[in-house]
Order: sequence, then structure tokens, then C-alpha cells
Amino acid sequence: MADPIRVLIVDDHPVVRDGLRGMFTTDPGFELAGEAGNGNEAVVVARAERPDVILMDLRMPEMDGLAAIRKLRELAVPCQILVLTTYDSDSYVLPAIEAGATGYLLKDAPREELFRAVRSAAKGEAVLSPSVATKVLGRVRSPIREPLSQRELDVLRHIARGNSNREIAAKLYISEATVKTHLIHLYGKLGVNDRAAAVAAAFEAGVLNRGEKAE
Repeated sequence: MADPIRVLIVDDHPVVRDGLRGMFTTDPGFELAGEAGNGNEAVVVARAERPDVILMDLRMPEMDGLAAIRKLRELAVPCQILVLTTYDSDSYVLPAIEAGATGYLLKDAPREELFRAVRSAAKGEAVLSPSVATKVLGRVRSPIREPLSQRELDVLRHIARGNSNREIAAKLYISEATVKTHLIHLYGKLGVNDRAAAVAAAFEAGVLNRGEKAE
């Protein structure tokens, strides 16, 4: 049985922290690594506890979430950072991704969606909510340089649903190495460098439609 995913909750609202703590401590797949009420505390706790995933709010006193993400990346703290906030404008989303966030979710995400996002983030897989992706249109995309193949589209649809490379390989009956090859080609054709940006670019280009299911 896999070790539980250690989660650090960072939010300046005690009620939010209480709710998230209740969710994650009642599921055996997760373990609470700590809590923090601002960015400064988050950096201190993360360095001491080395969580697998940090759930990071953005607007907080003393040091906001964006500054905390940058500081954690600067210090090379080995963790994945999943933004969890109420703000979905491109002025928040893109800077967070560029600073080094693994993914970006809104606080109204259902419990299972949040759990799935944390599991994907723990594997190093980018997670970007479709509702958030639409907010960054025109900000992360270069024109598509070459049409995507059908298999590349299949992989892209699964990425948009938050599937890991292993899950995509199983669903499409191909190897993980082949999935990685398709990702390299996707990034080149979409003019992006990561999974989150690929999904956002695909939504704007019309390659993906909101609510579209993977084959």
C-alpha cells in the first residue's frame, strides 16, 4: 500500500483550514503535514516538514501566496504546490503558474476533484481547472505551429482531465514512454513548456472544448 500523501494547508482563514483539515485527515490516502496562515509561515513549515503537496492560498497577510511560491522554488524545497483560491482571473493564474505552481484550482471544487488534483500534483502532474484555463486565453498561447495528430489530441484530452502519464498510458493502451513522446510533440506544436499551459492554449485555439470527454 502506497504511503499517504503529506499535505500542507496554507490559508489565512481558520475556517477554511478547519474544513480542509477535516477532509484530508479522514481519508487514509492523505496525511496532514502542517498548516500555515501566511506565506512566511508556509515557507518555514515546508522547509521543516517537507510535504509532498502544498495547498496554497494567494491573498494572505505578511507574505502572499505568489511570493511564497517564488521563495519555495528559490530555496528548492522539494514539494509540489497546488494553488487553491477563490480568484480565477488571469492576473492571478498566469503569475502563479510562472512562479512554479504545479496547478491551480478554485475553492468551490468538489471534494473528489480536489483529492484527484492533489494526487496528480503529488506525481508531478500539472493540474489546471478548465474554468481557470479559459481565464488565461491569449496569455499563454502561441499560434499552433502544426496540426495535432489524433493520438496527440487523445493525450491532450486526458491531460485536461488531470490524468497522469501512467493513467493516460493505461487508457490508451500505450507505454508511458510513448505518452512522454506525444507530450514533447504537443508542447512544440502549441508553443508551451508544461501541461497546464498546453491545456489553456488548447482551449483558446478551439482544439479542446469545455466539457469534452476523452475517447
